[in-house]
Amino acid sequence: MLKKYYAYEYVESVFSIDYNKLYQKGYKGIIFDLDNTLVGHGKPSTPEIDELFTKLHEIGFKTFILSDNGKNRIEEFLENIECPYIDNANKPNPANYLKALECMKLSKDEVVYVGDQIFTDIVGGNRCKMFTILVEPIAEKDIWITMIKRPIENAIKKKYHENLEKGSK
Repeated sequence: MLKKYYAYEYVESVFSIDYNKLYQKGYKGIIFDLDNTLVGHGKPSTPEIDELFTKLHEIGFKTFILSDNGKNRIEEFLENIECPYIDNANKPNPANYLKALECMKLSKDEVVYVGDQIFTDIVGGNRCKMFTILVEPIAEKDIWITMIKRPIENAIKKKYHENLEKGSK
């Protein structure tokens, strides 16, 4: 029953992901959530994130931002990054996840979705049958609606890890 909430992979941050390994496995695109996945909520991009996107493009990945933020917030973040996006994505509704795939001209089997929230990012990616990666949120402080969900997400992550230790998922 909880499987729809489980990411395929759990990592500390976007810098903990082995992108070369993903590319070798045949993934060609990465869709990222923005706030608390790439940078703290409302924060501009950092030189490290700019460098990450450059590295991803050099590897051969197409990148995409799928965010519930508005256009201005996303464009401010992308000041130094060349990357298409969808704003006000209404996650976890699959429609814009699928639209992102269409924009990237890639299939769900060729794309990884990376986000920090189970109930929006991971559920939406899983509904579309994408490979999903959950990262730990960058900032301890969240917007109020996310703060309410974090304890439930932590319980789901705990159950996931308990199941892994038992040998089942």
